[in-house]
Amino acid sequence: MDPNTREPFGTDRRLAALVGLIVTPAAAVIVAALLEIVHRPPRTVADAATLMTIIFMIAVGIMVKARIRIRSTTHSITWNDVAIIVGVAVAPLPWALMCIVVGVAVASAIQRLPRIKSTFSIGKNVLVAAAAGWVLTLFGWPGESATFTDVLVPVTVAYVAAALVDEAATIPVIAIASRTKIRRRFVDNWDIRLSGAAVRLVVTIGTLFILQVDARFLLAVPPLVLSLHLAHSARINTRTEQRVWQRLARTTDALNVVDLDQVLTTAVAQAAELFSADEVEIELREGDRAVRGDGGGITYDGPVNENDDPVTINMLTIPLEDHDQTVDVGVLRLRFREPVRLSEREQYTLRTFASALCTAVRNAQAYAELARVAAEHAYAATHDALTGLANRRRLLDEGAGGLSARHAEGVTALMLVDLDHFKEVNDTLGHAAGDQVLIRVADRLRATAQPTDLVARLGGDEFAVLLRGLPAPAVAMHRAEILIAALREPFDLDGLRISVEASSGVAVAPATGGMAELLRRADVAMYQAKRFGQRVFRYAPSRDTADIARLTLGGDLPRAVADHEFTVTFQPIIDLGTGAVAGAEALARWHHPTHGVIDPLRFLEVVERSGLLPAFAGTILDQALVAADSWRKAGFDVPVAVNVSPRSLLDPDFPCSVLARLRAHDLPPDRLVLELTETLTLSQLDIVDQVLGRLRDEGVRLALDDFGTGYSSLSLLSRIPVHELKIDRSFVTDMESSPEAAAVIRSTLDLGRSLDLTVIAEGVENEPQRRALWELGCTGGQGYLFARPMPAGTLLETLRRGPGGRPGTLAAPLHDAGAVVRLPAGRRPGPRGRHQPA
Repeated sequence: MDPNTREPFGTDRRLAALVGLIVTPAAAVIVAALLEIVHRPPRTVADAATLMTIIFMIAVGIMVKARIRIRSTTHSITWNDVAIIVGVAVAPLPWALMCIVVGVAVASAIQRLPRIKSTFSIGKNVLVAAAAGWVLTLFGWPGESATFTDVLVPVTVAYVAAALVDEAATIPVIAIASRTKIRRRFVDNWDIRLSGAAVRLVVTIGTLFILQVDARFLLAVPPLVLSLHLAHSARINTRTEQRVWQRLARTTDALNVVDLDQVLTTAVAQAAELFSADEVEIELREGDRAVRGDGGGITYDGPVNENDDPVTINMLTIPLEDHDQTVDVGVLRLRFREPVRLSEREQYTLRTFASALCTAVRNAQAYAELARVAAEHAYAATHDALTGLANRRRLLDEGAGGLSARHAEGVTALMLVDLDHFKEVNDTLGHAAGDQVLIRVADRLRATAQPTDLVARLGGDEFAVLLRGLPAPAVAMHRAEILIAALREPFDLDGLRISVEASSGVAVAPATGGMAELLRRADVAMYQAKRFGQRVFRYAPSRDTADIARLTLGGDLPRAVADHEFTVTFQPIIDLGTGAVAGAEALARWHHPTHGVIDPLRFLEVVERSGLLPAFAGTILDQALVAADSWRKAGFDVPVAVNVSPRSLLDPDFPCSVLARLRAHDLPPDRLVLELTETLTLSQLDIVDQVLGRLRDEGVRLALDDFGTGYSSLSLLSRIPVHELKIDRSFVTDMESSPEAAAVIRSTLDLGRSLDLTVIAEGVENEPQRRALWELGCTGGQGYLFARPMPAGTLLETLRRGPGGRPGTLAAPLHDAGAVVRLPAGRRPGPRGRHQPA
């Protein structure tokens, strides 16, 4: 193996020292050979012909090469070792050494190699020939007999000695020139080098055996060696291409991640190895970002055109675009210390790699944008836009979490604050001044509250402070007094001196009832403070008349369950495109003999606290499954969706109860959809994961209700194995007037398509909303546009009748069957086609 590089050896002191270490003993060998030749010069024409043939073989063996590029350095594999062994075997060693010197010099001159390269090549080949010649001399070569064994043993040992000297002299030079580890250079392609050496050894032995028979066959050696060299070169190229494609396949797989930083780090490291580049740079259009590094990692990550060294760097540049050249995300640059020309195969590999990197970057950027939008929605859903404080949803979420851990973290209390006479500020100074007052109040509360407290604005001029980790209940009143006192300090507003007066109600967390009950009690206390003219008032159960009605409902629950006072109505879910009924949501109602029809918002919390939740849930589920079975037997295979209380998900026996009822009604599990109104606290409990996982594994489908209102996030979707997302009706109502609401809907639909989830819009009230949702790609919807909730029998008759003689539908299709529908640019229905909320 010979180094053949465009980089001057003299640019590296270690390299120059190593060349000198090789050339010095070689010079001594050449001087000794010259002295020997002076005493015994060639005398006959045959001697001259032999020497000319050796010179020719050496020159051809060096010039005909298989080239391998490592970074900006090109290395060559030659067959000159065959010529060397044959030369020292057919001619006296001094003569052979001088032929090698002349042959290498001739080849170097023809190739116009730098002087230091020519010197190294002469020195290395002289040492190789000397090692082989000395071994042959030790074996008494040439012997008088010409048997195969007489040729095999000495020539094999001589070849091995020559190969070891060749490897020991060449590989360190290659490693230093290419700036790679010496050990790695010894290991890389060892199998090809070993097999090639074996082939050349066989050729050498066969050649010398033939020459022992007749020396005239020496003239046939160069063509034979050249043919074998070309075959070996083809094998090396084939092997290289196989490794390149295998590495390209592994690289493409490694790029299949959604984190952009990981994509760029992987791409830089893999490109450096794949294309043997000194340095790789990726420049992204989005964000004006450049990432640079090598196989060892990233060396620069920052703005474009900084920390660059264009004087010593040569680049090959290719745009990062897809196969159609319609998307361009940036530029990929391969940097070399010297000019390099890629082969046709390398150019094609580079284009393929750039296309794969373009796709990976696009996917990672799209995922990052989706995560950013989701984070913005989550923040907006949990924070007040005017003051930046937490809103009601976040207060309820964090309060529920605090109540579940209150025994470990101390007492929890809630303080409600209502500004007195705030309407006068709006009426006198205007709404802008009123907003400034609210901002100042928010700042005062935030600055005075403890770091563990949560300050929230509930709406209008009403604020709340969740007091957490209190050592005793009495501390809540002391802390509330401090907060109210901070609000009474005057402040300047547009040149006016304004003082804020407020009333506050404080309630300590009850033993039962959760955050909703705590909020209700604090509200009762706040109105008591206003009634009695006090700044701060603590909740007193004796003054709470609301609990009496609640206790009355709780006492009626056992009778209501036994007498079947809980009934279910069904609101259809419609395929927005065809108008076909694709499902029905079960809605529970309490037909109380005294209070009339009671909405679930009034009695559900009482049911959950009473211990009758399993019986209530079973009653509702039985009615829903009976209805679905009756529709199915009538020829309408309509799935039914049932809302599930978060407390039911804490019951390990809940899946068994659901599956037993499905079997009792002979209904397939995928005909039941359980709608989850989850909270972040529940989503973190392991028992909830087990319950939902068991139901999904059995075929029951899961839907996430009120999606987009702040309870849901990307991390939640990755944990709860849902099949459907239901867009909250508030976004549908505001989509025509609010860009933010429309953006939430579009993001939810994009998320549903990327995760292969069905998306259903709630609260569809008119045809423009229906068409707008369908054009955005939403396939399912429910709302008063199609039908109000109705009993199961009424829905069955409606399905049979169908508008316009189309049974199974509740609305006219948006287009005729088979018609070509032209949607606005950038909008098209999702890939799932007809909605199947099962």
